[in-house]
Amino acid sequence: MAAKLKKGDKVVVLTGKDKGRQGEIASVNPGENKAVVQGVNMAIRHTRQTQTEQGGRVQKAMPIDLSNLAIVDKNGKATRVGFRMEDGKKVRFAKTTGEAI
Repeated sequence: MAAKLKKGDKVVVLTGKDKGRQGEIASVNPGENKAVVQGVNMAIRHTRQTQTEQGGRVQKAMPIDLSNLAIVDKNGKATRVGFRMEDGKKVRFAKTTGEAI
């Protein structure tokens, strides 16, 4: 099945501690049904100092389930994603506006 959410999409979080926050998808793992969104679901990781990097507490974006994310349309609202054929190609479109993504 084609991916409804892809790397680079602007999304909003629907549930959880970061509900309502927006960000851009940094990576998607379809096997686990999760995605990493910049600035959302942050956790503190303790790292050891190396020759190139300073050690200490580093904030890292953790994966969030795809079902808790919705793509943002041109109006800035959360929308569902649909598929349709345009000129022989399968295209994603926003259900609220009907505009191709």
